[in-house]
Parts: sequence; structure tokens; C-alpha cells
Amino acid sequence: MNKYAYNPDPKKSAKVFGRGVRISQRSSNIVCSKLNGMKLGKAKIFLINTLLQKQSMNGKYYTNVTKEMVRLLRSAETNAEFKGLDPSKLTIHASAHTGFTFYRPRGWKRRMEKRKVTNIQLVLEER
Repeated sequence: MNKYAYNPDPKKSAKVFGRGVRISQRSSNIVCSKLNGMKLGKAKIFLINTLLQKQSMNGKYYTNVTKEMVRLLRSAETNAEFKGLDPSKLTIHASAHTGFTFYRPRGWKRRMEKRKVTNIQLVLEER
């Protein structure tokens, strides 16, 4: 069982956990801090506009992070609908943490390169 950084009432919330996602932790922290406290509909529009490069965060688009966040947000929304929560009242709590480090297995010159991954937690809470 994964530990969450934020534990709201289970009857009024839906959670999703992205473990071992191959994205930058620094970039995902920036995107998560932007999404914290946003309503679900507004956050989806914001992320899709960022992917289409209509809206930026500090002059950057963070495409890899926003793709993963859209995927996780859709999964969390499905979890919330299954629990019977109202999508118009859902707010987001997102956080990113360092994941494990592994070594790149193949290649002669590039062997034993370190790769880092990120763990992302999304909680949709009904307010």
C-alpha cells in the first residue's frame, strides 16, 4: 500500500498514485504546485492548453509532465465518478516525490548511467 502525503476523508475523495514515472521531479513539483487547490474542470483546461502550447508556466510548457498529469487526472476523475462524487465540486491536491534510482542496463559506453524517476500523488477532494 502506498503512503500518501495527504489523507482526506475516504468517502469524499478519490486518489491516484503514479509510481516510477520517468519525468523530472523538479518540473513535476512546479506543475503540482500550480495545480494545488484548483477545481477539476479548470485544471483539465489548463493542462490541455499547456500541452497545446497556448498557455505556459514561467515561459515553459513542461510537456512530459503535463502528459502524465493529464493521464493521472483522468484516472482520478474515473475513480471519483465510480465513488459517486460530483465532478463540479472536486478540488485537486497534487504532490511529487523522488522515486527510486536505477541504472541503464545496455550500451557499452553508456552503461551504468543513473536514471531517476518520480512518484506523483493526486487526490481529488469534494468540498
